[in-house]
Amino acid sequence: MTVVYEDNHIIVVNKTASEIVQGDKTGDTPLSETVKQYLKEKYQKPGNVFLGVPHRLDRPVSGLIIFAKTGKALTRLNEMFRTSEVKKTYWAVVKNPPKEPEGELIHFLVRNEKQNKSYAYDKEVPNSKKAILHYRLIGHSENYYLLEVDLKTGRHHQIRCQLAKMGCPIKGDLKYGSPRSNPDGSICLHARKVKFIHPVSKVQIELEAPLPEGNLWKGFELL
Repeated sequence: MTVVYEDNHIIVVNKTASEIVQGDKTGDTPLSETVKQYLKEKYQKPGNVFLGVPHRLDRPVSGLIIFAKTGKALTRLNEMFRTSEVKKTYWAVVKNPPKEPEGELIHFLVRNEKQNKSYAYDKEVPNSKKAILHYRLIGHSENYYLLEVDLKTGRHHQIRCQLAKMGCPIKGDLKYGSPRSNPDGSICLHARKVKFIHPVSKVQIELEAPLPEGNLWKGFELL
């Protein structure tokens, strides 16, 4: 766990691809507990440490996660995520080049709870939610392409599902059409930047997470 930013009300960490944000049926220690332990030891806090979780990243995805250290910050952050006031930018590695170097994708996503998967449709269908993202081709290597993705909405598996629908499944993402998994179980999707107005102090915060270590993110020539 790497702390990217911390003050009295929030803490932002760079999540690795193997970590879960909150506890699930695997029983693995979630990142939220690791952060709580970090705060407990750093500030020598007795008893329970408050930590609010206003958003999540899928387990195989790496990058920036914002946690709230106070109830006041959590309430405000929850509202900010609901109204898309937190601007999130992702980097994704894909095998196939997009037909256009830049564009906006609009789909209607239906979540299948049993499969833990979303399906994208071009038109509105029953139980669908509108999903919008903007992508831009920003780099390439010998075999892969690097896309920068700005999320306009926050749907279940949105980037993974929409890029796959476009014909550009994310490297390592077997669930959405990648032919091979990554050796470390990750997918090449990284929450690279966040930009938001601090929930309490109201100053603008802009943060960037370093890319994961290893060869999966190396060798790209930026355009």
